[in-house]
Amino acid sequence: MKFVQPFRDPEIIAAIKKDLLKRKNLRNYILFEVGINTGLRISDILQLRIRDLKRKELYMTEIKTGKQKTFEMNPTVRRELLELVNDRDEDEFLIISREGVNKPITRNMAYRILRALGEKYKVNGIGTHSLRKTYGYFFYKRTNDIAMLQKIFNHSDPAFTLRYIGIVQDTINDATRKFRV
Repeated sequence: MKFVQPFRDPEIIAAIKKDLLKRKNLRNYILFEVGINTGLRISDILQLRIRDLKRKELYMTEIKTGKQKTFEMNPTVRRELLELVNDRDEDEFLIISREGVNKPITRNMAYRILRALGEKYKVNGIGTHSLRKTYGYFFYKRTNDIAMLQKIFNHSDPAFTLRYIGIVQDTINDATRKFRV
């Protein structure tokens, strides 16, 4: 199993958002935006409906763990997403497939979308967990609060959380770049 990476470069993230909006690929834009701003697993993101954006707090049961989770999305992100989907029925899935009636895209399709973004922007190791890891990476970089991030991700060990978001690898890379005998 490959270890996927977060999107670490804010300029690449901004370019991806701009490109998806320019191409009017709202589905992929929403997938990307929700993923990097909520820290949810892809399986939970794909189950979101339009009505979920309308609530200030979202109550959900995580598919992987079966645990209850309550979270409040960033109000600016939530408002922007609501503007993009204001003409859609509130029972529709947020990340809707082009096939079938009111079905979310598959996890496999999400993987293909993200891999294509990684290839286009020359970011290696991108997969479905990259969105969640991107959220964690920037959350940690801005707050330096590994305990809070560990709680958000439902991880049992802070060392695992640091490794998961790529901070351990960044530290190793920084140290080896500077090391010389």
